[in-house]
Amino acid sequence: MSIVITGANGQLGSLIIEQLLQKVSADQIVACVRHPEQAIAYQKQGIEVRYCDYDQPESLEQAFTGASKLLLISSSNPNDTIRLRQHAHVIEAAKQSKVEHLLYTSFAFLGVGSIAPSHLHLATEHAILTTGIPHTFLRNALYTDFVGVLGLDTALTSGELSIYPGDWQFNTVTRSDLAKGTAAVLTESGHEHQSYELTAPRPWTFHDLVIVLSELAGKPVSLRQDPQIHNWIYGYLRKIDTSSTSADLEKLIGGPVTSLKESIQPFITAQYQ
Repeated sequence: MSIVITGANGQLGSLIIEQLLQKVSADQIVACVRHPEQAIAYQKQGIEVRYCDYDQPESLEQAFTGASKLLLISSSNPNDTIRLRQHAHVIEAAKQSKVEHLLYTSFAFLGVGSIAPSHLHLATEHAILTTGIPHTFLRNALYTDFVGVLGLDTALTSGELSIYPGDWQFNTVTRSDLAKGTAAVLTESGHEHQSYELTAPRPWTFHDLVIVLSELAGKPVSLRQDPQIHNWIYGYLRKIDTSSTSADLEKLIGGPVTSLKESIQPFITAQYQ
């Protein structure tokens, strides 16, 4: 079995490879990267590194040769037109390389929200379906990372978290949990022609967040709704489905997802860890 990972130098890709190494030998993993010189650590572990650039179609077919399973990690380009073209290059190369199983990191509960990336992911999924290659769609929820723009350190110091008014609920997950779930799919059989909604099994709210912040601060942290807040994140959150949940991720990883308290700790200063 040869498992080929695109975007292997990225945050999610590197975590997936870390999990794969706990399940299969290094010589079964191929790390596809734009900058091979930055993947020397993989080579030292016995992982084959191949040059792979979504914008260079000629690099892709050779990179995917012999792939039993190919994981297409969605492009991070900010322009959706470019992203879709890049994805099309990968899909066509997968077809030409006779990849046996194509997996794609999509977005959770597509079609429920109205943000443009939903259309990008739906288009990519459709393109994959038209190839006839056995597929798996890994529909990842919003990363819990978004809390990094909420001013958590200020809330811990002041004892108050200010948010824009609304009935906010979040199905967010950590990259680490997504990596565990993805590694499970990549190393197990029976996942062909499946779509998984990789979200938390239960949503959390800002009230839950201030409870956790209070525990970390060792003092009460209250919640204040302020309609005068100008933060781009709230406009983004309103356009996607942040509340629908699924048990798919916990089933794949065989246990609970990371707790909210542990998930937010990377985004606060060390004194509150």
